[in-house]
Amino acid sequence: MTRNNLRTLPADLACGACALLALLGAALPARAVDVTFQVHMQALVAAGQFQPATDVVDIAGSFNGWGSTLTPLADADGDTVYAVTITGFTTGQYLEYKFRLNGLWDGTEEFPGVGNNRTYTVVDGANVIDVWYNVRDVGGGGTQVPELHWWNDTVFYEVFVRSFQDGNGDGIGDLQGLTERLDYLNDGDPATHDDLGITGIWLMPINPSPSYHGYDVTDYRGIEPDYGTSADFQAFVAAAHARGIKVIIDFVMNHCSSQNPWFLSSRANQAGWRDWFRWSASNPGGTGPWGQTVWWRSNGAYFYGLFGSGMPDLNYDTPAVKTEMFGAASYWLDTVGVDGFRLDAVLYIDEDPGSLLNTPGTLQFWQDFNTSIKAGTPAAMTVGEAWTTTTTVAPYSASGRLDLCFEFDLAGAIVGAVNGGDAGWLGSKLAQVCDAYRYPQWGTFLSNHDQDRVFSQLGEDPAKARVAAGLCLTLPGVPFLYYGEEVGMTGTSSDPIRRAPMQWSTAANAGFTTGTPWESLGANWPQNNVALQSADAGSLLAWYRRLIDVREAAPALRRGTCAVLGSTAAPVLALVRRDSTATPVQTLLCLANTSTMAQGGVALTVPAGALAAGTYRGTDLLDPTDVRTFTVDANGIVAGVGLAGQVVKVFELAPLATPVAPVLPRTGLLLEQNRPNPFNPSTTLRYALDEPGRVRIAVYDARGRELAVLLDEERPAGPGEATWQGRDRAGREVGAGVYFVRADAGAATRMVKATLVK
Repeated sequence: MTRNNLRTLPADLACGACALLALLGAALPARAVDVTFQVHMQALVAAGQFQPATDVVDIAGSFNGWGSTLTPLADADGDTVYAVTITGFTTGQYLEYKFRLNGLWDGTEEFPGVGNNRTYTVVDGANVIDVWYNVRDVGGGGTQVPELHWWNDTVFYEVFVRSFQDGNGDGIGDLQGLTERLDYLNDGDPATHDDLGITGIWLMPINPSPSYHGYDVTDYRGIEPDYGTSADFQAFVAAAHARGIKVIIDFVMNHCSSQNPWFLSSRANQAGWRDWFRWSASNPGGTGPWGQTVWWRSNGAYFYGLFGSGMPDLNYDTPAVKTEMFGAASYWLDTVGVDGFRLDAVLYIDEDPGSLLNTPGTLQFWQDFNTSIKAGTPAAMTVGEAWTTTTTVAPYSASGRLDLCFEFDLAGAIVGAVNGGDAGWLGSKLAQVCDAYRYPQWGTFLSNHDQDRVFSQLGEDPAKARVAAGLCLTLPGVPFLYYGEEVGMTGTSSDPIRRAPMQWSTAANAGFTTGTPWESLGANWPQNNVALQSADAGSLLAWYRRLIDVREAAPALRRGTCAVLGSTAAPVLALVRRDSTATPVQTLLCLANTSTMAQGGVALTVPAGALAAGTYRGTDLLDPTDVRTFTVDANGIVAGVGLAGQVVKVFELAPLATPVAPVLPRTGLLLEQNRPNPFNPSTTLRYALDEPGRVRIAVYDARGRELAVLLDEERPAGPGEATWQGRDRAGREVGAGVYFVRADAGAATRMVKATLVK
């Protein structure tokens, strides 16, 4: 190796040479590795929360007793980027850390509170950590290229037929009553705004069942007699479609009823039926995922039922079971005309010894199912209930499996942010969700029929309910509303209470029935009902109608990309939603203050590529009287943002003609974050000098080797730029990964990370 092939590197990158020698077989002793921690403080300075003359930023982590040894960072050139290099680490060492202000744990450190530490694993090469204060680097850096379908333009409304509207006076909701109430949901006239405006309905089970809830089916092609007839259902579907409403139904494939004729024949050991369910001569023992009994004695043997003795699991190892259930799904799509399915308990279809959920067979089953139904009805939609973490759910809507799954983690993060007045975790979770799924294919919601109603979770606080609804309907994903949440229905503790009758008016039984309701009404029905809130322009119902109207009119909310902005105020969530396919391109700045307290002087940090530097006029689509000017400076900072307590704003941005002059460094050199970032195939780096001089900009890999020189010449004072095409000095394309771009001018040096995606 010649000296020309490996330049003499800066001190913070020189370790790459040693690492390379080690790879070539040199027997080198273990040595200390340096890590440079670099944090951008511009946003806090702009917000007046950090005074460079008097304040100190330090690092506290697992390597310095969490700040018991004060480790301050220094701003060498006065550009509000602070750095420190710490030695003594070893390759592979796992670090946790946070940055703090003035060496104190006083609630002003980044990511205040318990947890939310930054993490890093030391590599055998250049270790340069470059971040913005209080802005988490989340996700794998994947680009968002939306994959779009009809359901991405849809707001769904979950209905429990038994509780929505009784059409015949027997105290039980039915299809006739549901059809009569369709105009409340959507009257089919886009010129009117006194309907809710939803464009999709999810019906909880409508098949015959011995239970009130219907999740134990006795006939997969029939209609529950309490609800009406097949003709009633087809009339409902036709009426919904005439109003532009899609209809999906609950399809319970994991288990059926113990009174289903299939199970009765299997229990009796009739020829051809035994293997439709899982039987054992003796009790295999063991419990389910939440410690429950799963093997049940019947007729001298034991059958498997994950959800109880009344719900035996179907055995899909028997081909006839799969054929029959796939055929029933096709019947509802092709013969009846529904638009898709909500699929219950998708985690548990195929069990392996010692593994009851998330098995390879279960994932393959859903791929087979989706392939089967889309062969006959390509536009059919499938959404799965996988009640678990984001990382576990994501594979269920990948590789040609289900179209969507409900995002339970995200729902919890929304409610938690509103209850706690802190949006930090919500922003991190949203960034993870955007990166985990095919964008934007997941279901957003606040609560459903298995959970305490969201109004109850929020302490029956209308202001909190407004913020939660605003978040749900402005985030990416496909929103699902639970019937009655738009008027603040309550319900806790038990499923029947959570599924109580709809609150229509102050009339007897809340207008639900002329008979005796099958379940008692919620306690707040005299105040929280459709009739009263329809007459109140400031009601929760009016707010839901406004949100749905705005979402329907704004393609960027339904179809656009999403960038999570950093915020100096923990209660504030800020997003940029953009639809570049719209004419003209639509860019929205969505803001939410989850706190009861107003937030003033908030500084937002715009990720590279999300919003160009410049000045914009923003008009709030939810309140068009709120028109503001937002300026994004050359560092990607939007300073001086103010929000009242517990508000949601959706500002449509229009660029103003006056360009924003780049912010020059007080001394030396400014190097901006490359844009776009991540990038493919090329990216641009802007710099600025405060006086004429020689500028050198070069690209290094993670091992500290110089790959390419982008600029090396005398340049005048002021701004300039260089472009990297993702190639090395020989013109060869480099692989996907994280690279370091270093700029040198005189004694000043700046460095940024650039992520290349393929």
